[in-house]
Amino acid sequence: MDKNELRAWLRLSLTNGVGNDAARRLLACFGSPQAVFEQTEASLRQVATPEQAQALLNVPNELAVHCIRTHQWLMHQPDTHSHALWTLGDPHYPPELLQLTDPPLMIYVAGQTTRTLGNAVAIVGSRNPTPQGAQTAEQFGDALCSSGLCVVSGLALGVDGAAHKGALRGGANATANRLHWHTVAVVGTGLDRVYPRQHQTLASQIALHGLLISEYHLGTAPLAHHFPKRNRIIAALGLGTLVVEAALKSGSLITAKMALDLNHEVLAIPGSIHATQSHGCHALIRQGAKLVENAQDVLEELQLAPQQQVNLFADALEGEDDAGLPSDEHPLLTHMGFAPVSLDALQARCGLDTATLQAQLLSLELDGALGRLPGGLFQRLAVA
Repeated sequence: MDKNELRAWLRLSLTNGVGNDAARRLLACFGSPQAVFEQTEASLRQVATPEQAQALLNVPNELAVHCIRTHQWLMHQPDTHSHALWTLGDPHYPPELLQLTDPPLMIYVAGQTTRTLGNAVAIVGSRNPTPQGAQTAEQFGDALCSSGLCVVSGLALGVDGAAHKGALRGGANATANRLHWHTVAVVGTGLDRVYPRQHQTLASQIALHGLLISEYHLGTAPLAHHFPKRNRIIAALGLGTLVVEAALKSGSLITAKMALDLNHEVLAIPGSIHATQSHGCHALIRQGAKLVENAQDVLEELQLAPQQQVNLFADALEGEDDAGLPSDEHPLLTHMGFAPVSLDALQARCGLDTATLQAQLLSLELDGALGRLPGGLFQRLAVA
């Protein structure tokens, strides 16, 4: 788009009191943002409220800064990916977002802009997952992307980041010719900044193989109320939403509710009754969400066939004895079970002295078989 068209879109989006719904009505009536600003106040009042019509006649103070910043960002095209601004009516604008009652007027995107979404599943969960939860999110991201799905999430710490990382690995290992994004990150800031900062490298990797999306203008800071709002985009892009871990009051449950409002599937992974991060998933399952144990469950619920054979946790199942446990499992892991456990409780189960127990725990932790939780708890990460 040229500078005049860009200016008109930005002006419409920045006009105080004119949200996505009012902007859509104006565009439907007058055809383009440029045409909106050519109207008289009387004409505008036929579509908008008197307050909105008056606001549309005034140029927002910050418009010039946004025009310069956005134009420079669009002109700066990195070697590895592209920057773009997709507006309502643009052929690249994801049609999945039109299901929303308030689809974004325009979205900023960075990544492989010539690819498309394909079949997608949203993976969401706690920013403070258990070690098992983070590992599970990464495994599901890997398996689902390997099977041909795009993984959509929010680039947050915890489950989101793990799901993106798994999808990137699964996409790299997939044998199918990828015309679709491996993973899509919907963020709550302007795309000229990365939040959280710890995910700077991850965001760069997503841009190489997927897409970063934001409805917020460049320069927008990570304000708290932006993140629940962006969740509707995550829910809309996925055929279903998989909740890995979530407390009873969490943004992940907001995303699940938004998915239900769109008549999309909601799926949840059960966890330990002792972990508060699992209570939200259990509540969803009680309310009718699909209980998920592996990637195949997700594909079946979404009525999708994998592009290649996927068996999540297949490696863990190999070598199991008739009791369902690996024949060479470390005895301490057998005593530990799968729920978080304290040092004292574990010592009571196994009967080891403190020094021996701590030495074995450290060895298993270094092997990646268990992780430490807040409060002095331990939890196994996988069948060793």
